[in-house]
Amino acid sequence: MNSTHGFSATRRLVLKGAGLVALIGLGNLPLGFVPALAAANDKYPEDAFKQKSDADAIKSLYGKTAEPSDKVKMDAPEIAENGAVVPISVSTSLPDVTSISILVAENPNALAASYVIPAGTVPSVANRLKMAKTTNVIAIVEAGGKLYSTTKEVKVTVGGCGG
Repeated sequence: MNSTHGFSATRRLVLKGAGLVALIGLGNLPLGFVPALAAANDKYPEDAFKQKSDADAIKSLYGKTAEPSDKVKMDAPEIAENGAVVPISVSTSLPDVTSISILVAENPNALAASYVIPAGTVPSVANRLKMAKTTNVIAIVEAGGKLYSTTKEVKVTVGGCGG
């Protein structure tokens, strides 16, 4: 057995080849890094994250209003015992989804998260949010150039934003 420190020469060659593929990539395969971009433009939506109301945040981020849709699914607890860690997930069956945003209406800043969904990606996101008090959580999905939403009230028993 031809080995150095317990590794065979063949195994070492295979590992070097795998490392080279990892560094160089696999050519034309659609594997690669897609940069995260803001929902409405190519820079961080700083202004949208500063808005106090959910309507202002949606207007700042998208420039239009959303219509309620049963094709937007949000999984959020009815009661959050700790407002510092509230698990929220959003998914949709709508085609051509380009972004998903999550807003918490009564938080000091309404926009909690905004995701760009690259083409060909499953439109599903999850996050753990801080919530100051019992309020509506709003999910906005941008698909085919239109905005769709769903809303759910989450009761908070212990506030997570200093409340």
